[in-house]
Amino acid sequence: FIAGFQIMKWIFVKEKKSENDLNDLVMYMIIGTVAGARLGHCLFYNPGYYLSNPLEILLIWHGGLASHGAAIGIIISLYYYSKKHKDQAYLWIFDRVVITVALAGFFIRMGNLFNSEIIGIPTDLPWSFIFASIDGYPRHPAQLYEAIAYLSIFVVLFNYYRIKNGKTRDGFIFGLFLISVFTFRFFVEFVKENQTPFENNMPLNMGQLLSIPLIIGGIVLIIKANKVQPVSKNNK
Repeated sequence: FIAGFQIMKWIFVKEKKSENDLNDLVMYMIIGTVAGARLGHCLFYNPGYYLSNPLEILLIWHGGLASHGAAIGIIISLYYYSKKHKDQAYLWIFDRVVITVALAGFFIRMGNLFNSEIIGIPTDLPWSFIFASIDGYPRHPAQLYEAIAYLSIFVVLFNYYRIKNGKTRDGFIFGLFLISVFTFRFFVEFVKENQTPFENNMPLNMGQLLSIPLIIGGIVLIIKANKVQPVSKNNK
């Protein structure tokens, strides 16, 4: 969180945005991330239980957060942020926020690794991990795969923004983020244990099904960004 905040602070200072704007943005993101991640887990992975026990949705400390839900929550919360801050276009905001989101994804997956969460399927590969708190089987370190991918995506997006000095077409970085993150997420799901039993009989699990529309959305953003368009007023 601290690293992401410092990067966003650097971006906002560079683009002459106020500290109050940054603090406001952080609050919107925290609310969107937590609410979206929790609702995503409840509604995507165990809707029957949580709709029958709606108060359980509020018990976040019992565990259960979904990254796809967090993504949707951030998209919604930043829409309302952009409505409040008329000088910051919706896609302009996203092109900057997703840089720090990629870095946050790295730290989250490393936390999952240390806590033996979101484990991979058994494998005999030499780099397999044994999660003693789960069982004695060597497994794919799926959390580490994702962590490395998200860190790499952060490095690429941050350096692209820095090299372009912020003069990017609105939606391009956001689109690149969606395509890279969720394409990798789609494929890494093949070496991860399903989170809920109902996924065992599905050709694609819930994580893969939720990744597809986000990848398509990223492609649409890239296509639109590559069309001739005026420079955003935020980049002037």
